[in-house]
Amino acid sequence: MIAPRSNLHGLAAALALWASLLLPPLATHAKEPQRNLPTLQLSAGGQSIRADVAATDATREKGLMFREKMGRNEGMLFVFSYLGYHAMWMRNTPLPLSVAFMDDKGTILSIHDMDPFSENLHQSAGPARFALEMNKGWFATAKVKVGDQVKGLEKAPKPQ
Repeated sequence: MIAPRSNLHGLAAALALWASLLLPPLATHAKEPQRNLPTLQLSAGGQSIRADVAATDATREKGLMFREKMGRNEGMLFVFSYLGYHAMWMRNTPLPLSVAFMDDKGTILSIHDMDPFSENLHQSAGPARFALEMNKGWFATAKVKVGDQVKGLEKAPKPQ
């Protein structure tokens, strides 16, 4: 004799089937770069910068993951909700990048070169409000260094 399935077992089987049907498309979608972020015009070292803005927990967490190319003067500005010693890594990021951490006034505290897909942490040298990721070597090429100002940050959206 076969024992009848309990309703709980049937519900678990239905949920497993539902999850197996939905999760692959979600996982594929999650591996795409962020799109339609707000942008901001910044400048540093006499160079104009077009920056996508990551000002929410979700957009800061994903950052430039899965982006495969970026224009010469394009980057991503991270707006942090508090002044602190923030750190960046390159999980799921195929682009080699440089990051500059800045204080509330836009003064660059530190600049770090970061290798693709690395999980090494690169931390600000002081309490930072912003981080600007650009193509690797951009700051050196533009002769932008620690102590210089990034202008236009006053127009950045408030972090959420």
